[in-house]
Amino acid sequence: MLHFSLFFHAFQRATALLDGTGPRSCVHKYGHTGILTMDVAAKVQGISTFKATFNSPKSLGVRQKGSRAELLENDLIKRISNQIHAEMNAEPPAPELCSVTKADYKAEGFKSVHALLTTDHEYTAEQAITFWSDNYQKIQGVTAVKTKDHPFKRNATFSTPIGEQLDQLDDTVLYPSENDAL
Repeated sequence: MLHFSLFFHAFQRATALLDGTGPRSCVHKYGHTGILTMDVAAKVQGISTFKATFNSPKSLGVRQKGSRAELLENDLIKRISNQIHAEMNAEPPAPELCSVTKADYKAEGFKSVHALLTTDHEYTAEQAITFWSDNYQKIQGVTAVKTKDHPFKRNATFSTPIGEQLDQLDDTVLYPSENDAL
């Protein structure tokens, strides 16, 4: 520390004449001009003295490393690049293809048995059997059902005047109850 302070005081005495050439703020910002070179317009070179003097040998056949170190380094680079390539370009997992039928209806041990036909059916003339045709009694908003074979046919019983209904009273039942057999 003592050597630095001696150098600093010597530098201050040497530049005392140059301190008065400009404002003090410029001296602190840009330094003293003309100390290192007299050519003020000279440009700074992009290379240091160390780099200019001590450069490494270039392609003179001199190895920078041993052959074992080069082989180990090349092997390590190859392994890491393969690992990164495998991670970046990994194949997506194969999707498990499973239909709704297979997942929900094909339980192990289940055997499908078709019921035997009890009577012959004429599909063009008979009413289709559906969930709604089997459960028409539970449906709200359906008019009175006259025949079981056609539960959803139009029935004007609700809107027919009472006088006309009384004339037809002998022929049909106005509103059959749920207990009546149809």
